[in-house]
Amino acid sequence: MISPSGNIERLLGGGRAYTLFILVVVYTFNFIDRQIVGILAVPIKADLGLSDTQLGLMGGLAFALFYTGLGIPVAMLADRFSRTWIMTAALTIWSAMTAASGLATNFWQLFAARLGVGVGEAGGVAPAYSLISDFFPPDQRARALSVYSFGIPIGSAIGIVFGGVIASLINWRYAFFIVGLAGIVIAPIFRMTIKEPVRGQYDRQRRNRKAPGLKVILSTLSRKPSFWLMSLGASASSMMGYGVFFWLPSFFVRSYKLTLLDASLFYGAVLLIGGLAGIWAGGWMGDRFGHSQHKQYARIPAFAFLATVPFYVLAILSPNLIVSFLVLLVPTALGLAWLGPVISAIQHVVRPDMRATASAIFLFINNLIGIGLGTYAIGALSDTLAIRFGDDSLRYSILAGTGFYIVAALFFFLAARWLDQDWED
Repeated sequence: MISPSGNIERLLGGGRAYTLFILVVVYTFNFIDRQIVGILAVPIKADLGLSDTQLGLMGGLAFALFYTGLGIPVAMLADRFSRTWIMTAALTIWSAMTAASGLATNFWQLFAARLGVGVGEAGGVAPAYSLISDFFPPDQRARALSVYSFGIPIGSAIGIVFGGVIASLINWRYAFFIVGLAGIVIAPIFRMTIKEPVRGQYDRQRRNRKAPGLKVILSTLSRKPSFWLMSLGASASSMMGYGVFFWLPSFFVRSYKLTLLDASLFYGAVLLIGGLAGIWAGGWMGDRFGHSQHKQYARIPAFAFLATVPFYVLAILSPNLIVSFLVLLVPTALGLAWLGPVISAIQHVVRPDMRATASAIFLFINNLIGIGLGTYAIGALSDTLAIRFGDDSLRYSILAGTGFYIVAALFFFLAARWLDQDWED
């Protein structure tokens, strides 16, 4: 049996190690810039006089509008031209707009700045999925995409902890300034050190002479029920996932009376430990069990989502902070285990020259619903429940959100029925 360390060594052989490392760094900044708003929501609300509904719009819909809308045309460019140049421009734009968020003096200025972050991040993820699929052979892709997805818990944890520290010691505005400028510094390093790989070099179906248009790609996907079912399942899970990422720091401040700094350290640790463990486990199981039975790429997330619900209920209702911390590690891991298997499956239901665009369509559905509605829905429900529950309104709003994981599991069980026949060999 190959040990986990042996798996990683085999996965990162040769020059792939640095390539995957720098892609993780860029994805980390992607999520720092996204999730830092979650911890800064507490001082921003007090400083700008915002409601939970406005915070939900600013943290979710403002970002999702352009992030999802521009993702598909940018990905079509990535299927035709240099993915590394596109990602460099994307990193520069979203970092600059993150820095601009620190200049906002009212809701609409901050809303506009977050729109700008969404514009930049539209070119950050789908091209990276395509790059990784050309750097790694099929039997390693779920793990490689899982390692890439480490940027989610690492970036979220850094954003929450760093934002909490800077907001507590200096001011919430400086948190935006510092992480935005750091991203701008990373952009030219990424461009100068990452080379564009041959498309489809590890696949039987190499890139066509001319990349297909959107009509052809949509026509191909229309014959792949598993793609749409996985997209809807991921969307349902992301409504809870992104909502929890955004609102749990505020929940700890309101319901457990933590300081902003303590809440950032507490939830940052949950995300980092639970997130890394869950993402790696999901990717390992995807490559281990899905290589011969492709339906396992959908079944693994389905079972994981069902298992999250009782743990979230126990953690959120616990009156003891330590118990809440320990229990939260489990649903945090389970809620992120889908990333490696599902993202890998999305790469395999289309030809290599369609991957970036297919990924962008998947992200469009996932993020428009997940980011755009999840954060807002939990915030709006919290405002409604505040009349009855006061500061504990977020507790019951988050509990209601666990129902999205049950819906997600149903979609993935259905997707598993079609995945074997939809797979592009």
